[in-house]
Amino acid sequence: MKPHDMGVLFDRCADRGTATRVHLDRPFDLAPERGTDYTVPQLAVLVRDLAGRLTAAGAGRGDRVAIVKDNHWDYDLLACAAVRIGAVPAQLSAHLAPHVLAVLLDRLRPALLVTTTALLEHCRRAGHDPGALARTVMTLDGPAPGALGPDDVRGHDAPAPRSRHDDDPLVVHHTSGTTGVPKLVVHSTRTIIGKLARFETVRYPRIGLRRDDVLANASAFAHGRTFCWTASVLCLAPRALTILSRADPDTADPLLRARPPTVVEALPVAYVRLRPLTRRLDHAFRDVRLFISTYDAVHPPVLRAYLEASGHRAPLWMQGWGQTETGPLTFRFHTRRSTRRAARPSGDRAGARNLGRPVPVRTRLRVVDPDTLRPVPRGRPGLLLARTPACALTYPGEADRWAAKHVGRWWSTGDFGIRHRDGTVELLDREVDRTPQLSCLRTEDLLEDRLPQALEVVVLAVPGQPPLPVVVTEDGALEVEAWRRAVAGLPPLQPPTVLTWDLLPRTGTGKVRRGALLHRLTGRTETGGSGRWT
Repeated sequence: MKPHDMGVLFDRCADRGTATRVHLDRPFDLAPERGTDYTVPQLAVLVRDLAGRLTAAGAGRGDRVAIVKDNHWDYDLLACAAVRIGAVPAQLSAHLAPHVLAVLLDRLRPALLVTTTALLEHCRRAGHDPGALARTVMTLDGPAPGALGPDDVRGHDAPAPRSRHDDDPLVVHHTSGTTGVPKLVVHSTRTIIGKLARFETVRYPRIGLRRDDVLANASAFAHGRTFCWTASVLCLAPRALTILSRADPDTADPLLRARPPTVVEALPVAYVRLRPLTRRLDHAFRDVRLFISTYDAVHPPVLRAYLEASGHRAPLWMQGWGQTETGPLTFRFHTRRSTRRAARPSGDRAGARNLGRPVPVRTRLRVVDPDTLRPVPRGRPGLLLARTPACALTYPGEADRWAAKHVGRWWSTGDFGIRHRDGTVELLDREVDRTPQLSCLRTEDLLEDRLPQALEVVVLAVPGQPPLPVVVTEDGALEVEAWRRAVAGLPPLQPPTVLTWDLLPRTGTGKVRRGALLHRLTGRTETGGSGRWT
C-alpha cells in the first residue's frame, strides 16, 4: 500500500488487515484512559473520534488547527484527524518558550488551538495567552478557563472524509530554531507524502522495513520527520512499534526488553541519553540490525557504542541529513569498521560529519561561494544549495524570507560544507555559526573521541576570539590534564566551560541552541557568519 490521504491512513491500513501492534511508554495525552497498547483498527477508531471532537470545536475545511502538547505520537493522530475534516494541522512543539509560541501562533492565526491545561496555564503565567491568538481553544485533558474541555466535544460523529488537491497545503511544521525563532513551513500532499513518505515505502534490501521487524522510535513527534514516518511505517506494516515519548533509560529499558527492537530510529540526543543501556547485560539492542538517525549528526563514540552492542552480524547505521523545508537530502551508512577510525582535526571523509551522497534521482546539491554565489571547485568549502521536488511551499507570515532563501532554482540550506571528489558531502558548520579558525563540528567530534567522560561537546564561534568549547559531563567536572591531552594539535581554543546536561538550552529535537548558549556564557549575541541564510 502507498500512502496518499493522511486523513484516512489508519482506516485504510485497518481495512487492509494490518496486524502491527503499537506499544507506548505512557498513555496518549488525548486518551489517558485507553492504556498503552493498540491495534491499528483501534487507532483508526481513535482518529475518527478525534475528527468528531475537532468538528464539534468548530474546525472545518481550510481552517488551521494548531496542536501544542507534550511530546508523544498522538501529535500525528491529531494531525490525521484534522486532515480528515479538511483542516490544515500545525504541529508546534511544547518546548517552545511562551513568547516564541506566541510569535508562531500570531503568524498562523489558527481557527482552533488544541493544547493541554498545564501548557495553557504555563503560557498565561508567562504573560502570553495563546488563546488570544486562536478563534477557539480546546484542551485535551480537562477543563480550563476560556477553553472547551474534553466533555464539551466528546461523542460527536466525524464527518465524511474531505479530500484536497495534492498541491494544496496539507500540514505545517516548524524548524528546530537553533538560531532564533523557528520558521513555520507548509508542506503539501505532493511534497511530504508523494515525494518523501512514498520513497520510504519501498522495501529496499537491508534498509527496508520488514513485516517481522520490531521498530522502536524515540523522536520529537511535533516535527515533520515523524509525520512522514507515520505515513510510511503503517504502509510497511511491521510486526510491532514501540513508541518512546521521552528518552529516559529507566523508563525505556523494560519496554524495550519486553520486545527487543530489530530497527531503532531516534533523535541524536535520545541515542546519547539511552546509551547507558548498551552497557547492561542482556541489553535491549542486541537484536538491532538497523539504526536510523536524522536531524543532526551523531558523534562517533555514540555510533560505536550502539553498533558494537548489537548482536547482529553486520548492523548498519543510516544517517540522514536534510531540513524541514526539504526532507532528507543525503544518506550515509556507518558500520562497525567505518566508525573505528578516530576523528581527525583536518577532516575525515569516513567521519560522522560526512553526510554521504545526495538521494538518487530526487536531489541535487551544489557548493557556492557565500559572497558571489558562484560554484566552487570540489574539495573547497562553501554554502550548500539543494534542488529537490520535495521542497515545501512557503513560510507562513514570512513570504519575503522564503523568497530570500532561493538562489534561482536552488534552495539555500544555510549550511557550510565541502563536496568531495567522490561526490560525498561533508558538513562543516551552519553558515551563521562558522569561524575561520576551524570547523566547530569537526572539532566537537574529535574532542568527544578524546574525552570518554564527555556526554557532549559544543564549540562556539566567538568573533574576534578563539572558539569557546563547552564540555558536558555527568557531574560538571573535567580534569585539567584530560583537557590538555584532548586539545593537543588543535588550533587555539578558550579554556573550556564545563556544564551538566540540563544546563544546555535545547530545541524540541534536542539540538543545542548555540546562540542562546553563547549569550548565556558571554553576554554576546553576534555570530561568526553573516546570518543571511538562516
